[in-house]
Amino acid sequence: MEKTYNCILVDDEITAREILESHLQKVSTINVLASCKNAIEAFAVINTKKVDLIFLDINMPEINGLSFAKSINKDIKVIFTTAYREYAADGFDLQAVDYLLKPISFKRFSQAITKFTGEKIIENKETSYEIQLSKNDFIFVRSDRKMIKIDFQDIFYIESLSDYIKIHTTEKTIVTRETISNIEAKLPNKDFIRVHRSYLIALTKIESFTNEYIEINKISIPISRSYKKGVLEILEGY
Repeated sequence: MEKTYNCILVDDEITAREILESHLQKVSTINVLASCKNAIEAFAVINTKKVDLIFLDINMPEINGLSFAKSINKDIKVIFTTAYREYAADGFDLQAVDYLLKPISFKRFSQAITKFTGEKIIENKETSYEIQLSKNDFIFVRSDRKMIKIDFQDIFYIESLSDYIKIHTTEKTIVTRETISNIEAKLPNKDFIRVHRSYLIALTKIESFTNEYIEINKISIPISRSYKKGVLEILEGY
């Protein structure tokens, strides 16, 4: 008989909890007992029910995740979820199963579950893995302590700032801690192309182009030498 585990989610951001719940729906061995917005709610659950695993945000008001983890029974395993790399060492000092950086992809999530169970993920037969994020027409990114939904059709271009990126959309510019390569992997390659190590553009938003640059929303975006051949072949093929 397949072994199952009880887990709770603890995060003050509802969108972050919803993303984890979506991932967990694809895992037949993990049962979600509760979704808690703070440590107080979580204490109430673990004091009355058997909990095997906690997905725990670190940066929360009143009682933060690290303090909460130190206070619970050591038999309860913890997977930390946060947007801040600097907490990683503290998290592993507490013998956490894993440390997940937001936004959390299903692939990275599944690796953490495998560490916890010791077995590869068995997908829930009632839900299909085909509904993974990359099949949708939007992504969630973290900005200003929120997970913000961005429709692909609204993106003009994405600009890299080392460990951060600027996502320029039809309504606003969103800054998030992410690399341009990681965000590129989440976008449909038929609609977006890399034209420079620092720029990723939406094909449908191109207004004009030359051998040296592409104009989008009246902004000139350079085509770098290393990307030029492939980019021009794509553009001239339309």
